[in-house]
Amino acid sequence: KKFSFLSRRCFAMSHSKVKYISGELSYQIDQELMGEEFAFSVDQLMELAGLAVARVCYRQHPPRASKKALVLVGPGNNGGDGLVAARHLKHYGYAPHILYPKQPQKDLYMRLTKQCQTMEIPVSSSVEDFKSQHMKDEWEIIVDALFGFSFKPPVRAPFDDLLPALVELSKTVPVVSVDIPSGWDVQDGPASDFADFQPATLVSLTAPKCGAKHFKGNHWLGGRFVPKSLEEKYELNIPVYPGSEDIVLLPNTDE
Repeated sequence: KKFSFLSRRCFAMSHSKVKYISGELSYQIDQELMGEEFAFSVDQLMELAGLAVARVCYRQHPPRASKKALVLVGPGNNGGDGLVAARHLKHYGYAPHILYPKQPQKDLYMRLTKQCQTMEIPVSSSVEDFKSQHMKDEWEIIVDALFGFSFKPPVRAPFDDLLPALVELSKTVPVVSVDIPSGWDVQDGPASDFADFQPATLVSLTAPKCGAKHFKGNHWLGGRFVPKSLEEKYELNIPVYPGSEDIVLLPNTDE
């Protein structure tokens, strides 16, 4: 497959040996992981990714007084990671609440939602009700699993109403974004509409994305599932995960 000039330039970027990759290459790697050679299923990858997100949450922002964790879930695979993370957060002692405005009627997402509901995790869908009833709740942490590397602007309803609320909440509540902060351009980082959105923590999955070069907070890499041959094929230079850990803290980048 041929990559655009921008993708090739982005693909070649690295920092402290860690490769920052384009959304286009991220998609290709996912397809290869789920292809004949490596034979992963999407729900396997989602489970490993969501578990890594939950572990970063616990390591970086452990539950304290209220234990309340808001999990914002989008309609795609990034949202699926958030549903998995919510389930594990419940096991870790948090009291998660899922806001899932646009729920696909696909078997995988329906099963992930059911798993959360059977663990007595509240799942709501109304952004309007959330803003009027829960914006001022004592949230200890917010998991931003709205949009991933395949996001293309503009932000559409109901997320055009939710994202400004997330940005406002991020000023007082630590936000953990999954793979790329929602609303950011996967190539270029903060979009003009969300230029001041800097989550406290970012969990990159598989490899950090080009836009994450603009991230200034706690940057973790998770998803310890990339086969060595695939890592070497794309020169990802994935850092060594310590011991049995499936998350590793990345160095800060210089703008």
